[in-house]
Amino acid sequence: MAAHLRLRGTLALVTGGGSGIGRAICARFAREGAQVAIADCDEAGAAQTLRGLQAGDHQALRVDVGCAKSVADLVAQIQARFSRPANVCINCAGITMDEFLLKQTEEAFDAVLRVNLKGTFLVTQAVAKALVASGASGGSIINLGSIVGKVGNLGQVNYSASKAGVEALSKTAAKELARYGIRCNTVLPGFIRSPMTDKVPQKVLDKFAAMVPLGRLGEPEDVAEVCAFLASDDSRYITGASLEVTGGLFI
Repeated sequence: MAAHLRLRGTLALVTGGGSGIGRAICARFAREGAQVAIADCDEAGAAQTLRGLQAGDHQALRVDVGCAKSVADLVAQIQARFSRPANVCINCAGITMDEFLLKQTEEAFDAVLRVNLKGTFLVTQAVAKALVASGASGGSIINLGSIVGKVGNLGQVNYSASKAGVEALSKTAAKELARYGIRCNTVLPGFIRSPMTDKVPQKVLDKFAAMVPLGRLGEPEDVAEVCAFLASDDSRYITGASLEVTGGLFI
């Protein structure tokens, strides 16, 4: 099989697929022959991603990943639309509400953990349940963490905590789901150009880029490449791993 079609036959659910890294992942998976279910709380963004995908059998769906009922409805809609559960899931939905520790509010802390950590838990659990119930022979769950979940970052106490939790959740899920042939891995991006970085002044981005040994900020496609690898049989003996996509930052 040609390398660019290594995901043919895959049905991939991508949360946060309406923009940024999630959109790049959807595009990469579609090019590799996968069917893609694009899920986002931003329906317009998901629809825009859908319009930009290579021709194929894809669908845009709305979801609030922090709500168990919304996640259950999402999984049911995918089952009804494609007559099977997603055998690949990429949890990319995430938000930031940055503030220094001494000024961080309880509401902002809870909101970020609700989407980034609870949302990853709910979607991972729902997809894994659907796969096990269907008798599928395996699957791949890829959770988007962050390098700041390992090293921390000024003004991101809530975000850092949520992403550290995602990595620990993924390692535990990998241990529990291995008996079903379901792999679970974490991708840890560094500074990646995305709607989140669009809010950062250029001089700050230039400072970040200067810190990266490879000399540039990452692009969403850099993360999408790694996700495609982890979704494919090329990584069939990898589970519970955390892959850093940082250009060498913090090595």
